[in-house]
Amino acid sequence: MLANYLPILLFIGVGLGVGIVALAAGQVLGPHKPDAEKLSPYECGFEAFEDSRMKFDVRYYLVAILFIIFDLEIAFLFPWAIVLDEIDVFGFWAMMLFLGVLVVGFIYEWKKGALDWE
Repeated sequence: MLANYLPILLFIGVGLGVGIVALAAGQVLGPHKPDAEKLSPYECGFEAFEDSRMKFDVRYYLVAILFIIFDLEIAFLFPWAIVLDEIDVFGFWAMMLFLGVLVVGFIYEWKKGALDWE
């Protein structure tokens, strides 16, 4: 019974070994030249040590909404296209409704100017 798990344990062991060797090689062979800019935290293009209550442009949110719109569209279109023969007309119109909602979101983004980046 335990012999069935030997390939899995071997696979896990080899994977852990390769990962540990790669991390150790990076630590030993990598350059060590720290400076203030490399050690400072990066916060999406803003200075890291300004007021935390500062206002910033809403276009960051609009770009995130754009990503969600197109990401969801593609993520749901592939499985839908595969089973389109089985789901028939109801599945077709359900996807058309979904795409309509995404088009409304896209038009909103377009009207807000999220596609016109400076």
